[in-house]
Amino acid sequence: MAGEQLLGHPKGLFVCFLTEMWERFAFYGMKALLLLYLTKHHLFADADGYLLLGTYAGLAYALPLLGGILADRWIGMRKAVIYGGILLVLGQLGMAWTGHAAEGVQGQAVQDAGAIQIMYFSLALIGVGVGFLKPNISTIVGRLYPEADPRRDSGFTIFYMGINVGAFLSSLIVGYVGINYGWGWGFGLSGVMMALGLVQFMLGRRHLLGQAEPPASHTARTEWLIYAAGVGLTFVVWQVLQTRIDFGPLSALVGGHEVTLTELVAVVLGIGLYAWFIGLLLSGISAAEKGRMVMLMVLITVSALFWGLYEQTYGPWVALADRAMDLTTFGITWNAAQTTAIGALAVISLSPVFAWLWPRLDKRGLNPSYPAKFAWGLVFCGLAFAVLAYATANPAADTGLVSLWWMILAYFVLVMGEMVLSPVGLSAVTSLSIPRAVGMMMGAWFLFSAFGEIIAGRLGTWAAIPPEASREMALATYTGVFTSMMWIGLVAGGLLFLATPLLKRLTREG
Repeated sequence: MAGEQLLGHPKGLFVCFLTEMWERFAFYGMKALLLLYLTKHHLFADADGYLLLGTYAGLAYALPLLGGILADRWIGMRKAVIYGGILLVLGQLGMAWTGHAAEGVQGQAVQDAGAIQIMYFSLALIGVGVGFLKPNISTIVGRLYPEADPRRDSGFTIFYMGINVGAFLSSLIVGYVGINYGWGWGFGLSGVMMALGLVQFMLGRRHLLGQAEPPASHTARTEWLIYAAGVGLTFVVWQVLQTRIDFGPLSALVGGHEVTLTELVAVVLGIGLYAWFIGLLLSGISAAEKGRMVMLMVLITVSALFWGLYEQTYGPWVALADRAMDLTTFGITWNAAQTTAIGALAVISLSPVFAWLWPRLDKRGLNPSYPAKFAWGLVFCGLAFAVLAYATANPAADTGLVSLWWMILAYFVLVMGEMVLSPVGLSAVTSLSIPRAVGMMMGAWFLFSAFGEIIAGRLGTWAAIPPEASREMALATYTGVFTSMMWIGLVAGGLLFLATPLLKRLTREG
């Protein structure tokens, strides 16, 4: 496979790097602002803001399953990326239309209904756009390298750095622009940068070495039908994002809130996936294969809980930063949206450390098993919430505010959990799954990541407080919520540690 090289890698890698970087810039920049925009500009109740955040992110993580299938079978990765990028640009620019700010009249929020509908539709465009772009840009990177090419792993390391660079820059820049110059300017900036990323992807087509073109089954008619279906799916997602159902007793189980349609779909998909899994176990595979599949399904399920806790960083953590935190460090005053950049900074800082650590532990026979690593992930997640629970219970005596340094510490502890869980997840899927189920289990891994986002939205409602709440009430609420989440992480991690020997025994031959 020939082609121009840059720094020892195909130039197409850097085309994909920049595309992904600007896509993540747009996605995370908008996400950093979203809760604040909902609660401050449109005066959404906290619980409604948290649920929408989880619903939107859950759909954005689930739809790539569909986008990957459509590209593989009919339209090819390059066209899927371009189509998804166009939808993303339109969605981000649509978010720039903010309408007039809501007003509180006699305890009720008088909102700009038209602007809110534009917002919902824009979020749907972004979700569907991510579905077409995200899985396929990653696939292109893999296809740029021949089989067994030793550069492949380092190529993906460079590519994934683009994700964190984009996330880091977006939180700082979009967060600053959105808060200081207006919500629409922040969202609009995200759209402009996504457009630039898309243009450079289109101009760099020749560097993709023909690896992203449509398969033989491609026809112009099918291609345009898929584009039309994507538009139709956007209208469906537009309605799903704002549809809730009151199930009476079931709603009482989730704090008296209505159940979102996305949550109901997730439950149905989850039941269907577990039913398929039970059928697979009964299909005559060997005992060792059953053991590996059981271990993998446990890990996939655990991952949803982990992400449900982890994604509080864009919900209650942002709310805490906005309402009860001293955001000044080294003479610089940050805003609440910008604090989300700390997570990306922690990933960039800690990734080389863990890349160095695992081979050293393996040489000494100390490299933890998959279940143990996932257990550590949950424990670190719980400890991150312990940091914030302590901080909110003990604000500074002179200001009554929580120091930003506590959040920085919490982020680095949380990302330590991410480092021992997330990077090994895909490895676990490919190594534990039986060959005929790898694709399905890989889909399950991504689907449960989407479930985690939905769980995060529901857990976030625990931290909902009324607009008139005092700072003391806010801190007391956050202390209680963070303490509960601490125990969820620690207990779940402890239980997984206890289950680790059993899961390891299940995978042994004979």
